[in-house]
Amino acid sequence: MSKAGMVIVGGGKAGARAAIAFRENGWEGPVTLISDEALLPYDRPPLSKAAITDDAEPEAVLLLDKDMIFSLKLTYIANAAATSVDREKQIVELSDGQHVPYQKLLLALGAEPRRLSLAGAERALMLRNHGDALKIRLAFVPGKTVAIIGGGFIGLELAASAAKRGCKVTVIEAQPRILMRGVPESIAIQVHDRHASFGTALVTSTAIDSITANEVVLSNGRRILAEIIVAGIGASPRIALAQQAGLLIDNGIACSAGMQTSDPDIYAAGDCCSFPHSVFGNARVRLEAWRSASDQAVVAVENMLGGSATCMAVPWFWSDQHDLTLQIAGLPHLGTATVNRPGKDGAFILCHLNADGRLVGASGIGQGNAIARDVRLLEMLIGKGAKPDHALLADGNAQLKALLKA
Repeated sequence: MSKAGMVIVGGGKAGARAAIAFRENGWEGPVTLISDEALLPYDRPPLSKAAITDDAEPEAVLLLDKDMIFSLKLTYIANAAATSVDREKQIVELSDGQHVPYQKLLLALGAEPRRLSLAGAERALMLRNHGDALKIRLAFVPGKTVAIIGGGFIGLELAASAAKRGCKVTVIEAQPRILMRGVPESIAIQVHDRHASFGTALVTSTAIDSITANEVVLSNGRRILAEIIVAGIGASPRIALAQQAGLLIDNGIACSAGMQTSDPDIYAAGDCCSFPHSVFGNARVRLEAWRSASDQAVVAVENMLGGSATCMAVPWFWSDQHDLTLQIAGLPHLGTATVNRPGKDGAFILCHLNADGRLVGASGIGQGNAIARDVRLLEMLIGKGAKPDHALLADGNAQLKALLKA
């Protein structure tokens, strides 16, 4: 058994960022990173896009390569799942029989795609890892009929990738519109129309009855030809290990604002956990976003080393939909009033304010980087708890930097 040190379970963005952060913070003791995948830690966002659409055979975009692992003096254990945590002895047991002692433990377990529970569901492909992306890439052959079940961000990104590969694509969404929980209706309409312009059929307000050998049968009796089916109906936090360890669960692994779980020696970061966010009145949030995973990992590491940091970074998320880019900052659903800030070439940003007039979110859409600068400035205003004048927000020519200075 090796000497107890800092142990990270999870080889995604949060886990890789934490491994680096330990050395950035001056920790010279052992750091062990455990992953249930055979690959080195790699990035997830390209899986639904570049890994499927690029002409060249895709390779995983590594977050830590062999040279980095060596220079950081990390112990990297691949292809071994953590099966249990003995909190009294402070040991993590792995599926290959190894026992890894820890001084402090970080759970960066990520999230698991939700599975369909209906007849024929075994036909549906799902996207979680690099291997899944390769399977989907091989399946998206020009001329093939593809049904994407789920009109959220991942489902729509996959629909765009399938259309680019020359497939005949249908998106099936049970809710009244696509991106029902993700963006306001005016943005969803833009995304809907863009997908339709590339030949994708979008079917909403309809549940699925069953899946046959070559069709998806809807509850209204309609049959959609589908040689390939991909399910993208959201993800659930991976909490089984935390449950086994007896940790408190609340919309994921329940953490403090410092990313500490109900066990003072165990922390969590990324999609698997929730925490109270002080910028939003200590509302408990669980954030499924690349940058949020990184932010939380940095806070967790600082506190695992004796610090007192809190996670106050304003959430930010992006999604590419054909030639359109969506960006979301803050928590738009907390807003009770919306101000439209127009941009160039049809781009716009919806500014979301709560009942007190405080800016709590921004939802934007446009081509390329059309909205990037203003969304970044609005993100900073959200972090400062600003209560900007509605008329200035609505004036696309008004400089948001002036509001920041004010």
